[in-house]
Amino acid sequence: MSKLLHIVSLGCNKNLVDTEVMLGRLQAFTLSNEPQEADVIIVNTCGFIDAAKTESINTILNLHEQRKADSLLVVAGCLSERYREELALEMPEVDLFTGVGDYERIDTLLAEKKSRFSDEVYLIDNAPRVITGSSYHAYIKISEGCNQQCSFCAIPSFKGKLHSRTLDSIALEVETLVKKGYYDFSFISQDSSSYLRDHNISDGLIHLIKRIELIDGVKSARILYLYPSTTSLKLIAAIGASKLFHNYFDMPLQHIDDGILKTMKRGFGREKTMELLNAMRALPNSHVRTAFIVGHPGEDEAAFETLVDFVQTFEFNRVSIFSYSHEEGTSAYEMAQVDTKTIEKRAKKLAKIIDARYEQTLGLLVGQTIDVVVEGPSQEHEYLLTAKPLLWAPEIDGALLINDREFEDALTFGTIYKARVTQVAGTTLLATLLA
Repeated sequence: MSKLLHIVSLGCNKNLVDTEVMLGRLQAFTLSNEPQEADVIIVNTCGFIDAAKTESINTILNLHEQRKADSLLVVAGCLSERYREELALEMPEVDLFTGVGDYERIDTLLAEKKSRFSDEVYLIDNAPRVITGSSYHAYIKISEGCNQQCSFCAIPSFKGKLHSRTLDSIALEVETLVKKGYYDFSFISQDSSSYLRDHNISDGLIHLIKRIELIDGVKSARILYLYPSTTSLKLIAAIGASKLFHNYFDMPLQHIDDGILKTMKRGFGREKTMELLNAMRALPNSHVRTAFIVGHPGEDEAAFETLVDFVQTFEFNRVSIFSYSHEEGTSAYEMAQVDTKTIEKRAKKLAKIIDARYEQTLGLLVGQTIDVVVEGPSQEHEYLLTAKPLLWAPEIDGALLINDREFEDALTFGTIYKARVTQVAGTTLLATLLA
């Protein structure tokens, strides 16, 4: 009788890939949704900002309270890597600690019952994975680490410098997943537009695009997490020319005021950023997503209002807002800080504007015919189905509702269909399938 495993993946989708690698090494276990029944509990943590750290710690403590006496509680990932000494002293509840370099050796660590931290960050090289949450889509990690020196970000301090996978390694993983029925792929890393720069190759993503286009069975692809100063007009044009990769541009800008961008060490100012954004928006059916940080040291009212004006005028499809997090080990940590109440006030103001703009953007889709993947019955209402527009990134961009539940028996979930968007209800799109 196999042992029971309960695993929790926190943070970004890059973390999710690492969790799936661990699942690939632990297929002798039976997965359980009940932590109190599990023989082994693993938490793959996030340690990026204060909110993520708090969530990770609370999750670990809550699982410890629920687990049975003879179980093994294992903490892995970014938080564990970043604070390895502190956590070992302050969290006796945890049986094993490991960081970001031993995902593929998790089975050995469990057998040895010893904590371990490798000197190198783990770089996937066709390790077995158990894809979770989808029967048709998978995230593909193309590199680890980051060479950027953003003032607010601690990730390079514990993830290290950029390490790109080879094209052959990535292609082999995609080919393997295609054979298992996956056809939609999101290529991710901390700084995807720097892919292969550690091998002195600029615009490495163009080579990736061409390589993936040669793989039969891939129907849909997108690239996540572009960095302004490493994204070229040539790359944008290559994405626009691809028949396989969507005109999907996920570029966290963090700010638009020139002074704040310089303080953030982003490498690009407003003028060159706008050149990229306009090139993206000029492509047909483009989807432009970004993120901004509110309250970074040096952000006065004038800089904030510059950001507000920008968000009100440029047509983003999605915008995420993050309040600045005061992170030790970053260059912004020693700067004069904006007070918490001001940050909260600014974040609320910007979020309200973004929500209104988002509803307007969704309204532009009404009447359009789009490709969707029907995923199954909706939890919103018994007569509705949930579907994901093929262009959108899973989970990140959400889903829409199909009001054709009466045709459910004739549908194959996980399959692409044509649908016409009929209306917007709040922030949810409704659509009907076309015969």
